[in-house]
Amino acid sequence: MKAVITGDIIDSRKLSSAVWMSDLKAVLNQYGSEPKNWEIYRGDSFQLIIAVEDALEAALLIKAAVKQHKELDVRMAIGVGKVDYLSDKITESNGAAFINSGECFENLKKQTLGIQTPWEQFNTTFAVIFSFMLIIVDNWTSTSAEIVKKALENPEINQNQLASALNRKSQSSISSSLKRAAYDELKNMIAFYKQEIKKQW
Repeated sequence: MKAVITGDIIDSRKLSSAVWMSDLKAVLNQYGSEPKNWEIYRGDSFQLIIAVEDALEAALLIKAAVKQHKELDVRMAIGVGKVDYLSDKITESNGAAFINSGECFENLKKQTLGIQTPWEQFNTTFAVIFSFMLIIVDNWTSTSAEIVKKALENPEINQNQLASALNRKSQSSISSSLKRAAYDELKNMIAFYKQEIKKQW
């Protein structure tokens, strides 16, 4: 079982790709190498293959990296399933994980994150969870997104260290930003996702 994240940058033409491309690539590089594990194509679309349990956290990290730029957002679909053929280029690989990701992406409409797995009850549960989560996440400010990104990438550091790493004035400003961004609730949701997905096989 693998997860495939298919995504594209919303309003990518509002900013030169030179501004946001390096941030996106830096996150994708944390999960593997190009083009076997991830690839950016058509200028503003991308695909990433990843361990199933890491998929939600990776999607939120990508979201935070993109939303650091206030003009932009990102639309993503997580597909879970088997991989029948793994090429040296992810865009040439195939299997149920890719099909589920593609179908989910086509059905996103206005929602910016969806998931499609072989398990109907799981899909239904997380469709509800995501709809609530996105009320917060879609409205992150660029500052909140930057802080959430750094916190997700460095779970071992405290808020004082986070303030230093981001050249912010105080721990209290970090604390209030993380609270507004619902960081603790997101961490709980990621943990719940990992727990529930592992029960499926």
